[in-house]
Amino acid sequence: MRAANAADIPAITAIYRPAVMSGTASFEVEPPSEEEMRKRFEAVTGGGYPYYVAEIGGRVVGYAYANAYRMRPAYRYTVEDSIYIAPEAQGKGVGKPLLEALIASCTAKGYRLMLAVIGDSANHASIRLHRRMGFTFCGTIHSVGYKFNRWLDSVIMELKLGDGDKSAPA
Repeated sequence: MRAANAADIPAITAIYRPAVMSGTASFEVEPPSEEEMRKRFEAVTGGGYPYYVAEIGGRVVGYAYANAYRMRPAYRYTVEDSIYIAPEAQGKGVGKPLLEALIASCTAKGYRLMLAVIGDSANHASIRLHRRMGFTFCGTIHSVGYKFNRWLDSVIMELKLGDGDKSAPA
């Protein structure tokens, strides 16, 4: 696991493509181009948020980043995580070190809450990973997206970072 860089964009784009084309973790219906993924990467890292990749045998097989939950100022201490793993690497322990790195980085930066907005309530692997990392269930937004001729839910989970809501932010 290491910090992502611009040279990782082709691999990141290749990992995200099947999540869009055949998965329900992403509610996008058309896979973004490599150039669009580069713009998204630059927006995340340019905003000072962490972005990591995981490698197996020198090959990028997963990526994760944190980003602003929402843009209004009162949300500035809350981040949302995103994790995507290549199909052939799923179930091999790639997600945990990525999420651990995000949690550590966001805590060190002074964020107080990390949210997981998990696409599809049937995404049991992501729900399990977040639960193992200490996230708690907040709720389900039912039938919020429509993809592959069916309605999809979003599951919301949260993890308090640092002091959480026990003190005012610095």
